Amino acid sequence: MEFKFGGSEINQRTVLGHPSGLFVLFFTEMWERFSYYGMRALLVLFLTSSIMDEGWAWDRQEALILYGWYIGLVYVTPIFGGLIADKLLGYRNAVVWGALVMTLGHASMALEGFTDMFFYLGLLLLIIGNGLFKPNISSIVGQLYKTEDKEKDAGYTIFYMGINAGAFLGILLCGYIGENIGWHWGFGLAGIFMFFGMLQFYYAQKIFGDIGLKPTKEIDYVDQKTIKGEVQDAGGKKFKDESPEKKTEISAKVKGDRILVISVFAFFTIFFWWAFEQAGGSMTIFAADYTDRVLVGDGALTFKVINSIITIVPLLVITYVLFMLFKQTFSTYAKSNLFLGTSFVLVWGIVIFILYREFMAEASEVPASWFSVLNSLFIILFAPIFSKIWESKLNPSGPVKFGIGLILLGIGFGALAYGASGIPQGAQVASVSMLWLVLAYFFHTIGELCVSPVGLSYVSKLSPPKLVGLMFGIWFMANFLAGILGGYTGGYIDYISENYSMAVFFLIFTSIPILMGLIMIGINKFLVKKMHGIR
Repeated sequence: MEFKFGGSEINQRTVLGHPSGLFVLFFTEMWERFSYYGMRALLVLFLTSSIMDEGWAWDRQEALILYGWYIGLVYVTPIFGGLIADKLLGYRNAVVWGALVMTLGHASMALEGFTDMFFYLGLLLLIIGNGLFKPNISSIVGQLYKTEDKEKDAGYTIFYMGINAGAFLGILLCGYIGENIGWHWGFGLAGIFMFFGMLQFYYAQKIFGDIGLKPTKEIDYVDQKTIKGEVQDAGGKKFKDESPEKKTEISAKVKGDRILVISVFAFFTIFFWWAFEQAGGSMTIFAADYTDRVLVGDGALTFKVINSIITIVPLLVITYVLFMLFKQTFSTYAKSNLFLGTSFVLVWGIVIFILYREFMAEASEVPASWFSVLNSLFIILFAPIFSKIWESKLNPSGPVKFGIGLILLGIGFGALAYGASGIPQGAQVASVSMLWLVLAYFFHTIGELCVSPVGLSYVSKLSPPKLVGLMFGIWFMANFLAGILGGYTGGYIDYISENYSMAVFFLIFTSIPILMGLIMIGINKFLVKKMHGIR
């Protein structure tokens, strides 16, 4: 009997039309992103908070540079993690070890009050663990699908919804606990759910069958048409050739062209993440120091109600997905599902505690970390819509999606620049309306849906099978460069606002992404030819 999807017989049972194993990965990645974004939401705020608030009282530039190096390094280690998985561990073992190391990293950060070394050791462990985890779980997703068509694009978009479900919960819970209860409690909470994610994956991994095990043999990089003798030249013309030597030559050219396309996508994604990662840096500073976040009376009550709705409704949706996965897999993987279920019981308990505490307060101050939740919220709301678009006739090519995403990102920063236009030159504080941050996160999110999940899907489809982990590592190398550049650029927020204006600072992140987006759309036809039939 031939299975529709890769993996075991249990994996043929579907959830939302996709293999059950996709949702095992969905929740594993969700908890990893919970830990990453929960810590990320706190990092700059902790470093810049005063000693009286139990922070380290760093200046903004120092904090943003460390932030940039951190988010950069968590994307460079996947190159080595991908190689280790390709050559030694296999994807599944790499995911488990990476999750364990990250758990230890969060535990170390939770002890930062004892000595600074625990804080830096925690960051190091998070960077190393992420290198083993990040590229390899994405590689497993790609192998769940036997075809290289729009169904895989839709699968990666659903997986990306899991990424942002974790980010949503991590920022919401760790951000609130860190800002209102204690920084070390926020750091520690992130580690608890990373540990649950590891156990959930470990006890359900047999659902993937042979997927993700240590590679045992070389697989020729030829698609089905090439195997049959039918290929496309660089211009897209189809022809047949029965000569083995000619087939080898053509397959090598196809391989080289597709790797070139991955490289071009990776180059353009640098500009996207360079601007996008300001969310945890300069945009967090803008939220903390330049945005009016204090609400009283009817305004406070309205925010409490809206915040409760946007917290509970997405969590209900994710819990519903959890029950659908239980229905398909509990009889076979009960232990995995019990760990997953326990983690959700804890989440619901913390959410109820936070909402009750907020409703009992007379006034309400929106946490600076709260705005980052909007990105994840919009992803959860719009990812299913984009998944359907990518499966329809309206599905544009990959380069066009990238171009649109970059342009939308620039528009989001344009909203911030307009909102900041009234801030006096050199001001250290201001009270700008929260609306501009909301608009910025909306446009950034729609742009992200056009770039990130689609990029993951194309790396999977265009990569040689024996080099999938390495190609994902190279893909994340672009994020490393973007993180470093973004941290240093964001560190100039005070210099530019003092010598020019805050609006000029955000206009830098408006103009460059829009320009790169237009260039990407302009080279669309060239890139499509180099894909040799991959859509």
